[in-house]
Amino acid sequence: MNKKKIFNDPVYGFINIKSELVFDIIEHPVFQRLRRIKQLGLTDLVYPGALHTRFHHAVGAMHLMSQALESLKSKGVEITDEESEAVQIAILLHDMGHGPFSHALEYSLLHGIQHESISFLFMKYLNEQFDNQLSLAIKIFQNTYHKKFLHQLVSSQLDMDRLDYLKRDSFFTGVSEGAIGLERIISMLNVVNDNIVVEEKGIYSIENFLNARRLMYWQVYLHKASVSAEKMLINLIIRAKDLAMSGHDVFATPALKHFLTHQYTLDDFQQNDDLLIMFGQLDDYDIWGAIKVWQHHEDKILSQLSKFLLNRKLFKIKLTNEPLSKEELKSLRNKIAESYNVLRTDSRYFFAHGEVTNKAYIAGGQTINILTKKGKVIDIAEAADLPNIKAMSKIVKKYYLCCPKNVSL
Repeated sequence: MNKKKIFNDPVYGFINIKSELVFDIIEHPVFQRLRRIKQLGLTDLVYPGALHTRFHHAVGAMHLMSQALESLKSKGVEITDEESEAVQIAILLHDMGHGPFSHALEYSLLHGIQHESISFLFMKYLNEQFDNQLSLAIKIFQNTYHKKFLHQLVSSQLDMDRLDYLKRDSFFTGVSEGAIGLERIISMLNVVNDNIVVEEKGIYSIENFLNARRLMYWQVYLHKASVSAEKMLINLIIRAKDLAMSGHDVFATPALKHFLTHQYTLDDFQQNDDLLIMFGQLDDYDIWGAIKVWQHHEDKILSQLSKFLLNRKLFKIKLTNEPLSKEELKSLRNKIAESYNVLRTDSRYFFAHGEVTNKAYIAGGQTINILTKKGKVIDIAEAADLPNIKAMSKIVKKYYLCCPKNVSL
């Protein structure tokens, strides 16, 4: 069977799959599941075109990786065919651990287990399935391989993951501010002392990349309506889980029911491949299918929140520079309890508060390094004529409060 396939990607055009192993991994059911998980969760409630999936993103990031490798090889950087295949597999599988709606349910369906940890367990599982052919990819993913620059291409402040999701999310949302000069950035990459650097000629493309990232966070990833919808979904899943854990009958697919009625730790996943495979059956459709049934549930909180989400009756959201006081929260809980005729302790399902942060670039630590024409390597934040990058490296924090529109703040 011919495994040298071609994907027609709306962002990059034709993407060639040059490795039979890569093709077999893409064909595996746990990877195919990514077709059923949207990249941007509920963002299509704001930008109707944002219907692209984790599958699109993973294949796109792998394509950019192959381009970056060719660019580096053309400059004399030593990368073997084995390393080339492994680093493409590492980026292909970097998001395998995402559950339904990506980040939204990371802390409600699985309490305190990060998607990166599940991605690593899926890699180990696939490694067993493919006779240890993914061992090098796992080393690169974990940053235990001696060529550190390969890991930086997978995970850093200028990795193929970020380059693809900015370009792709900008394309599908129609937010043109996220557009970046991918080809120029990739062609300007080099390696010095085992670290990825950007040649000085590419400095303005990097400035544009950081600025695009900052704008995409405010306009897309932290858009007020997206944040509101995500918090509503989290509250809804927490309510369903609270009911299921206390013995109430809550409709769900077998896989979803399993995670609604149990509280698992990372240790449980590490010791039980069956649990991992069960998680690998979950996708956005499990959640939407359940929500359509829950709107008719006898529990009025579960029913009401389900109807709100299905009909896009989103909570209003207020962003402030200061956190809410205890008195304001107490007053809000009383108003919600009265409006929805629920116990004051149950009012927590009808509002959410917390903080959002926008950090386009973190100076210090994992940096984006510029290789000057004189051969010196410096952090981009120190590059003389880019004062706005220093400004961008400041973390902007805002506090949010979401609650139903009929409750006065």
